[in-house]
Amino acid sequence: MHIWVDADACPNVVKDILFRAAERTRVPVTLVANSWVRTPFSRYIRSVQVPAGLDVADSEIVRRCGPGDLVVTADIPLAALVLEKGALALNPRGELYTPDSIAQRLSMRNFMDELRGAGVDTGGPGGFHARDRQAFGNALDRWLAKQPRPPEPSQETP
Repeated sequence: MHIWVDADACPNVVKDILFRAAERTRVPVTLVANSWVRTPFSRYIRSVQVPAGLDVADSEIVRRCGPGDLVVTADIPLAALVLEKGALALNPRGELYTPDSIAQRLSMRNFMDELRGAGVDTGGPGGFHARDRQAFGNALDRWLAKQPRPPEPSQETP
């Protein structure tokens, strides 16, 4: 079990939630980005910097994730790819992508791309609010509660 983060566009507040969760639950979290991402010192948190380029970070996440892993991303095509590999995908706003919902989300994304290509101003996602942070935290906690607990680190005394 591993949490992979599409870190280039992930809000810092979501990263902070993930960092605290990694320490609390001992679940490894890896941030993947085209640029350097600062992470706290932890044996459960790491960052992978990939070369610049279109979808390079996405490809790295798809290559590394596996069944049962959680991928945090707002990128709908990436979410579709990780779902195909048996991983779960969670939007930073707390929406869990599912095999049932991803086809509709991909269709809507493609439709909006066509509108933008035709010159229509479709706007963008709204600002990230406290309710989004709460929804993400709640969804992450639900996922973590379903996971088996890693063993306690050994506490040998001399």
